Amino acid sequence: MRVFRRLAVIAAAAGLLLGPAAGIASAGARPAASAVHLTGGTTSVTTASGIAVALFKNGIVPVATLPGREVIKYRHGQVAAKFGFPVTGGKVSLSPLGGYITHRGGILFIDLSTGKKIKVSDFVISLSHGTLTGIVNGNPKARVTLFNLSLAHATLKAGRHSVRASGIVVTLTKTAASALDAALGTKLFSAGLKLGTASTVLRF
Repeated sequence: MRVFRRLAVIAAAAGLLLGPAAGIASAGARPAASAVHLTGGTTSVTTASGIAVALFKNGIVPVATLPGREVIKYRHGQVAAKFGFPVTGGKVSLSPLGGYITHRGGILFIDLSTGKKIKVSDFVISLSHGTLTGIVNGNPKARVTLFNLSLAHATLKAGRHSVRASGIVVTLTKTAASALDAALGTKLFSAGLKLGTASTVLRF
């Protein structure tokens, strides 16, 4: 969580944090935590080496759903898929550290040989837990934790009204791996599988 803690500290130093909420019920009430409210940005995920090829060889194609975007990259003999999703809002609190980042768009996984498919979308990053959740097949009641986010090697760059975090390692949760295998009829996915790396640009 060091990267997000630094993000909050930078925002506070820039004077971007909001003051305590007005209308405290009583003098003894605890003030609401100050927070940076997000106005936009983009989160992108690039698949790790071998992931895209393994999916394609097994007839499974991951397709971004609007307003998400997808490009296929070929670099140094490696094929990778890069997905981008617009940030629609959220907030980062400083004390205590926490908050969330909301997105639109998603990924539709299709097995071309059988027609089986599963969609995950409307991603929410939890800053408190270092996880990314999404809803399954468009059902708001079926929100599950899809990925764990490791920030051990992440880097942070601050602008005047934005912060960019990159090098975030994305691994698959057991719940997501089981759901993907069950829906697609495969044994390709496993808990802890490194799916790729993510970067996010947040605007305040």
